[in-house]
Amino acid sequence: MALQSRIINQPSKSETRVTRASARISTDWVLLGGFCAFLFFFGLANFGLVGADEPRYAQIAREMLGRHDWVTPMLGGAPWLEKPPLYYWQAMFAYTVFGVSDWAARLPSAIDATLMVIAVYFFSRKFLVGVQLDGALMTASAAGVIGFARAASTDMPLAAMFTIAMLAWYAWYESGARSCLSAGYLFLALATLAKGPVAPFLAVAIVAVFAVVKEDYTLLKRTVWIPGILLFGLVTLPWFVAVQTKNREFFRVFILQHNLARFGTDIYHHRQPFWYFVPVTLLALIPWTTLAGVSLIQEVRALWSKREGAVRTEGALSVFFVTWLLVPLIFFSLSQSKLPGYILPGVPAGTLLAARYVLRQGRAGLRPGIFVAMLHAVVAVAPVVPALMIQYIVLQHRLPWDKALAISCTLAAVLVIGLGLSLRSRMGWGGFRFTLVPVTLAVAAVLRLGAPALDSTFSSRPLANEISRLEKAQLPLAVFRVSRELEFGLAFYRNQVIFRYGSEEIPAVEHMLVAPEGSQVDIARLIPGRHVSYLGSFAPQGLDYYWVAGAGNQQSAESLPVPVSTSSVARLNGGAGLLSLRVLRFASAHQSNYTRVLRFTRRAEWPP
Repeated sequence: MALQSRIINQPSKSETRVTRASARISTDWVLLGGFCAFLFFFGLANFGLVGADEPRYAQIAREMLGRHDWVTPMLGGAPWLEKPPLYYWQAMFAYTVFGVSDWAARLPSAIDATLMVIAVYFFSRKFLVGVQLDGALMTASAAGVIGFARAASTDMPLAAMFTIAMLAWYAWYESGARSCLSAGYLFLALATLAKGPVAPFLAVAIVAVFAVVKEDYTLLKRTVWIPGILLFGLVTLPWFVAVQTKNREFFRVFILQHNLARFGTDIYHHRQPFWYFVPVTLLALIPWTTLAGVSLIQEVRALWSKREGAVRTEGALSVFFVTWLLVPLIFFSLSQSKLPGYILPGVPAGTLLAARYVLRQGRAGLRPGIFVAMLHAVVAVAPVVPALMIQYIVLQHRLPWDKALAISCTLAAVLVIGLGLSLRSRMGWGGFRFTLVPVTLAVAAVLRLGAPALDSTFSSRPLANEISRLEKAQLPLAVFRVSRELEFGLAFYRNQVIFRYGSEEIPAVEHMLVAPEGSQVDIARLIPGRHVSYLGSFAPQGLDYYWVAGAGNQQSAESLPVPVSTSSVARLNGGAGLLSLRVLRFASAHQSNYTRVLRFTRRAEWPP
């Protein structure tokens, strides 16, 4: 009876398999959640918004939210019609929940990247069985995905929605399920709302090329599904109609200028050589560049020589990935305007090619060759050295030959050897998962070691904070001969319209002014007779900032403040235009500056 009881209570083989599968899926979700949280969300506020796009898009979303306007993107109180609204809507929702901040502005891209990785995981569970987790983690850990997932821009919303649309389309192609085709149309519509007609154009091009290679010439016709088209229109047309109705210039600005003219001409000065996107794609796929490259070469050779029947399911999947990767690469190479983010919609195809290569090699019982193993290890570990030395690169624009570099190179060498040996060991292709170690280390180094340098050198946030500490009440702010990146950054962090000297925008009222070091003579010529006080310098970006009195203000020189160093505390009395300063440190080196300030304020000349 005891033996019979044990036999009855013993789980069946099918129950054991279900239990193991459930545990494996749970582990997959924990790993996916952990890596996405670290790679996409951790440290989003470690350094401020950089470049022109991040602060510009973040400020557009803030102004739309402030106006309760979900139709017209606004910047500086004027329509800004370059991009559709998907990112702005997402950022507005983030601002509503978490408040306006730079990390909230980056949150939409991080969320979209996570959704994309989840979609890749579900797709791989169906079509890349055995490497479903690996395919998702490869996509999450690609350099291009990590970079744009942490940026307040429209590139990741486009890439994520487009990727989900293409995966859904291929699932329909294999299964015939209309629900998958509906999902494809839905996410293609969202991709269109992310960046415009480039999304449906790329989708049609990929499907058409795939159909030609497969010699299935009715595929494009079968893909054109009336209910799907209606769904696409239902999602996209309301905004396009509304924004055109409210802004008659929308078609000209958005379609003619920022789509057709941007592609056919160098109207926005982003010209690059024809081959530009080849190295950009290789860099975006790091650390999986080697595996994706080898897989691409093998698949293209096989298709070209017809050694593998492209009509089989496996061959179809290979054709799909190759087409998806190459069509955006070729299309954007033909464009006269080129920016790195353009190629992002094709990056997931590269990581899935790498995952497929690992799957096929593993099934065949083949170990990585020594050349492939070591090349993969070198490429995967290469970013570790600049990541550890990022402060020197950002601040000194060089790698110093010192102990820090020696330690970084030694650590990188150990990682290369370890990763290469793991690939050549009995683990075989299972050892490629250790690639995530240098990825994690590089991201952690940039966030921990490089954030202060990146913040002070490339972001307007510290300068805006420094100026704000001088003010008792916020004054208008003007800039002179500074980059557009700085201007857009100051507009976001101060939440005000920035005036620009030299373009008939000199405020008549008292205001603050930011200009490059050594601009005193030019400033004096632009505002003769107005009192100007030097307040301090922001050395990391080579900038000075000043207080400028209102036109006609006859303030005497004696009431003007002494110059303020960055370690000084000042309060600007907005009503009277006077500065009440408490100088913490005032070295004798400032005396010559003080004399020049007095002469500047009396005669509007500097130097005398």
